Amino acid sequence: MEHMFRTMVVAAALALSTGLAAAQATVRWLHIEANPAQVKIWEEVARDFEAKNPGVKVEMQYLENEAYKAKAPTLLQSRDRPHIIYSWAGGVLKAQVEAGVLEDITVQVAGFKDTLSPSAVAAFTIGGKIYGLPHTVSQVGFMANKELLAKAGVDAAKVLNWDDLLDAVRKLKASGITPIAVGGADKWPVHFYWTGLAGRIGGKAAFDAALKGDGGGFEGEVFQKSGELFKQLVDLQPFQNGFLGFKSQQAIGHFGDGKAAMILAISSFYHTQKVFAADKVGISDDKLAWINIPVVAGGKGEATDTLGGVNGWLITKGAPKEAVDFVKHFISPDVQKRLAGGNYLIPTVKGAETGLGSPFMRNIAQNIAASKYHQNFWDQDLGPSVGRVVNDATAELAGGTMTPRQVAKAIQDAFKQGN
Repeated sequence: MEHMFRTMVVAAALALSTGLAAAQATVRWLHIEANPAQVKIWEEVARDFEAKNPGVKVEMQYLENEAYKAKAPTLLQSRDRPHIIYSWAGGVLKAQVEAGVLEDITVQVAGFKDTLSPSAVAAFTIGGKIYGLPHTVSQVGFMANKELLAKAGVDAAKVLNWDDLLDAVRKLKASGITPIAVGGADKWPVHFYWTGLAGRIGGKAAFDAALKGDGGGFEGEVFQKSGELFKQLVDLQPFQNGFLGFKSQQAIGHFGDGKAAMILAISSFYHTQKVFAADKVGISDDKLAWINIPVVAGGKGEATDTLGGVNGWLITKGAPKEAVDFVKHFISPDVQKRLAGGNYLIPTVKGAETGLGSPFMRNIAQNIAASKYHQNFWDQDLGPSVGRVVNDATAELAGGTMTPRQVAKAIQDAFKQGN
């Protein structure tokens, strides 16, 4: 009897210790979202998860976009690294996998991944193993203020090719309107011009060939021409005064304040142009237009090809299993439909895009759905070291301190060095 009693006490103690361990499960979630309205929903989703999983605490941590990129390598090597981190996938993800700082979650998401877009899941798969889950896709194009365009006699619907864009810039300048806002200090907003044009000129085949080193790699004709066309735009001085000193958030706010007619944007700027506008209202839907990256005469890229992101969440090495459970909860149909309903994202859950309430965001979703080639951001896809050179060199081209040939050579040199 005494032995049985001792066994019961030990069992009770073990159960208690297990309960205490569960009660102390904390999931550290690092994000870069600057829109308070969206963060409020995310916080509600975290609290809902905690309510459904007693003893689990989700701690939200925030870092601004560029600060996150700069600090991520150090954070991931620290003992108290976050368990869930934001990701643009691509070569940066590959480098993180090679560094051994991510958790293989293939088994934990085996059934769940089938509810998501296969191409989006593929972006978070390296060597057949899944290290994270995608929660949104995006497109790069020109967000435009219809009211300012109209003052210069420009119709957004008729800006279809590169010459149309150059003509629109000339008309806007002649009307005393700043044509385009850009965050040159952060550099990555500038690389969209060079990479977007390269996609229009050479299509997927040119990018794939450059990765193999064929045709001169990223120093080949397609990429030099991309720089030359971008220089045509730069020579028209289309950007706001002091653009190289503007951070991305400042430039987005500049557009949201109606101080520039266009901004080469990620579709998620739909909300952030309101957040960073001085009046927190920004450009209303009825005045907002979208212009796909203009096609190039004789270009091999399809007009339906898209440049954009596949964004999601990675699980870091040693994270508690609850981290994966939370990400699955965050990317569940109910949450994705709620976020789509607020037009905060283009969802990755199959069918959730039907909840998009804004014609602007529905248009983006349709563009991505129609695309047979959705190219991830080059500064992410090519990995951290090459991506940094892409951003630096294209910003130098915008500032007039590098030539198109020098830009292409710098990128190819960086690519050869890293491969």
